[in-house]
Amino acid sequence: MATEDPMVAALLREREGLVQSGLTDRVAQVDEQLRLHGYKPTADGKSSAPTSRSTPPKGRRASSTEKA
Repeated sequence: MATEDPMVAALLREREGLVQSGLTDRVAQVDEQLRLHGYKPTADGKSSAPTSRSTPPKGRRASSTEKA
């Protein structure tokens, strides 16, 4: 589920980092905040938010190694 809410997006990014670090107690706290903001995970219990980005955000250019 994609979200337009910047707070939910930030919480999802924070949650991803906590999961990778193995901090399950903090993950539970972030999950609670997500619930309070009305976020509901997909049916399989996972977020559909992307885990990595292969293209730059809209309106931004990828950094270049060459200088003009």
